[in-house]
Amino acid sequence: MTDFDSTCDLYDRFEKTARVADPVFRDFGQRRTFSGAAVTVKCFEDNSRVKETLGTPGQGKVLVVDGGGSLRAALMGDLIAKDAVKNGWEGVVIHGCVRDAAVLATLDLGIKALAAIPRKTVRNGEGQRGLPVTLAGIRVNPGDLVFADEDGVLVLSPEEFGTTA
Repeated sequence: MTDFDSTCDLYDRFEKTARVADPVFRDFGQRRTFSGAAVTVKCFEDNSRVKETLGTPGQGKVLVVDGGGSLRAALMGDLIAKDAVKNGWEGVVIHGCVRDAAVLATLDLGIKALAAIPRKTVRNGEGQRGLPVTLAGIRVNPGDLVFADEDGVLVLSPEEFGTTA
């Protein structure tokens, strides 16, 4: 969505307003650099809202999932990630786990998550979409601009980014 050189350069430019996530995420997708407008989901060990959201058009968007940092079950696997690619999503940031890591590495999608685990979640239709979420030490609001690369995840409001863009 928004071209940028690096999260480091963005931080230097927006030092006073940039929100930088704690360095807890690993890269799982083929795409290492990605950015877009945040679409948010809050869920805990139930990936119903993740599947639902990534099944919709996602051009210019990054799904940000507050999974409560759970390391017990994967909130996204290869089938859901393939839907994300098919629907044009730029990337996914999950404060939780993924599965099918070998397949995820082949997909043209930015994927950051805490870890990989074989166990899948339940789908009971729980979780919320479109609300502010807090993960890895930062708050992410729907519509915020998410920038991710090998150095980490940085978030700016559209207004902040527009001030010197």
